[in-house]
Amino acid sequence: MQEKGTISIHTENIFPIIKKFLYSDNEIFLRELVSNSVDAVQKIKRLASLGQYSGNIENARVEVAFDAGKKTITISDDGLGMTAEEIRKYINQVAFSGASEFVEKFKEAGDANEIIGKFGLGFYSAFMVANRVEIETLSYQKDATPAHWTCDGSTEFEISEGTRDRVGTDITLHINDESLEFLDEHRLRGILDKYCKFLPVPVKFGTVTEQEPDGEDEEGKPKFKQVEVDNIINNTNPIWTKAPSELTDADYTNFYRDLYPYSMEEPLFWIHLNVDYPFNLTGVLYFPRLKNEFELKQNKIKLFSRQVFITDEVKDIVPPFLTLLHGLIDSPDIPLNVSRSFLQSDSNVKKISSYITKKVAEKLAEIFKKDRKAFEDKWADLGLFIKYGIVSDDKFYDKAKDFVLLPNTNKEYYTLAEYKDKVAPLQTDKEGNVVYLYTSDISKQDSFIRSANKKGYDVLLMDSPIDTHFISFLERQLDKISLKRVDADVIDKLIVKEEAIPHLLSEEQTKTVTEIFEKAIQKPNMQVTVESLNPDELPVTITMDELFRRMKDMSKVSGEMNFFGQIPENYKVSVNGNHKLIDRILNAGSPEQQAQLAKQAFDLALLSQGMLTGPDLTEFVNRSVALI
Repeated sequence: MQEKGTISIHTENIFPIIKKFLYSDNEIFLRELVSNSVDAVQKIKRLASLGQYSGNIENARVEVAFDAGKKTITISDDGLGMTAEEIRKYINQVAFSGASEFVEKFKEAGDANEIIGKFGLGFYSAFMVANRVEIETLSYQKDATPAHWTCDGSTEFEISEGTRDRVGTDITLHINDESLEFLDEHRLRGILDKYCKFLPVPVKFGTVTEQEPDGEDEEGKPKFKQVEVDNIINNTNPIWTKAPSELTDADYTNFYRDLYPYSMEEPLFWIHLNVDYPFNLTGVLYFPRLKNEFELKQNKIKLFSRQVFITDEVKDIVPPFLTLLHGLIDSPDIPLNVSRSFLQSDSNVKKISSYITKKVAEKLAEIFKKDRKAFEDKWADLGLFIKYGIVSDDKFYDKAKDFVLLPNTNKEYYTLAEYKDKVAPLQTDKEGNVVYLYTSDISKQDSFIRSANKKGYDVLLMDSPIDTHFISFLERQLDKISLKRVDADVIDKLIVKEEAIPHLLSEEQTKTVTEIFEKAIQKPNMQVTVESLNPDELPVTITMDELFRRMKDMSKVSGEMNFFGQIPENYKVSVNGNHKLIDRILNAGSPEQQAQLAKQAFDLALLSQGMLTGPDLTEFVNRSVALI
């Protein structure tokens, strides 16, 4: 008996919308159909476990096949199957009443994701790539007869008696001319590997050749023969579905390689997530070796729903700093739209985000307390992650402030509390502020570090991409603490004490020295000042004010400009009036000799910071030879 009818959607506008708008990427048709088949297999297994189905389900699975000549892709399963009546209910009525209402809501919605999650249109993703779809199905129900359904992408359908002789369903897609790319083994295998790699039901795609024993040869040695076996493309029981007690370190590292086959390094450690109240969430998060590669390492967390891959865009699920982690999370409680491709924020998402942040902080605190030396050894990788978390998430800072470390140039590590205790006695200025000195480049700022060390001052190492923000954050959080880069001024001006070094130059001599250096330098962005410094300090020091340099660094990081355009380079040239070279310059035989010595001292200061290049460097070398 054959039946014809009209799909109960009350409008012909639905299919163009399905084809064009509801799915972010047409390749996900395969994920949707395979996922539906997996659901059908899981349901029949559940019925069997309850004694409501007595058929053989031992090898129940899903199979994907294609025929390039016939331009078809077929997804078959050993699941529940459907009766003709169920086809009418679940396929023809598109799982909602009044599709005209759907069309109107869709057209008016500012964000289509607000409504399309309600309508259960996964099956219809087939029409993104097919101009005709057929269903052959046989229900598990007693005395059921097979049914056949076909539709050409319009609102017309046909139902007739089917030919399938075992319980389950075949869905055959007749691929349209715009989608012939999917009739390629490599393309299909890639999609299956992306979306279906960890589905809980075996998925077959083609066959592979294996060796099996075939007796012995004349010498008694074992023989083997080549046989074709089903190619099951998925791991039905991945590690995040197991209890941590069942797993070894090797299991976790092997799974990491499975997720990231091109990664050259193993992770530092991992967190196994497993919670079922007030939401359901499982997963494994890995701490990668970052090595200051801030941008390269982001967005490596994969989101699954019941072992179906959804997306690797998880910024709406986890705080930004956690996107530096690798691994996956799996939750059926994260609301998704019809294509399962876009996340919709709700209270569960916020709870999940908070939970993951809490678990990460607890894991780091546990490692720090258990083996601080190992924690310090990993700081080159952990530091960037923890600092990013601190500056971007107040709740994480509340937990991390006890284990965030401040490394110094001697490769020693201190907590925030420990470091204040260390430097406060010597590095408190006359205003009562404790000054933390830091370097962003040990080699370039070596002379400044040495000047600080001569006074017994400690210098922190702050050289990660996030440190510009981290330094400002610390100043806001810590009372009467200021951070100054060690080359932001001469050392006596960085930490100003009550005592002052006597000035050996008269007012007239100071004016003369200033004029000599200004004439010798002739650079408008270099402001000359004569300072009263320790005679053992360098004769000339070039610095950039801390606040001004931070503005430049922030501008560089954000790509922004100030009101007057790009922030220019402005430096202070500090001439040590108490150095014996300055006395020699004042007593040189001629203005030319004065200018030559001043220029030489200035160029030496530039050279010490890697700022002397090009023709200026050549001139300096030639002048040095002449002076020798």
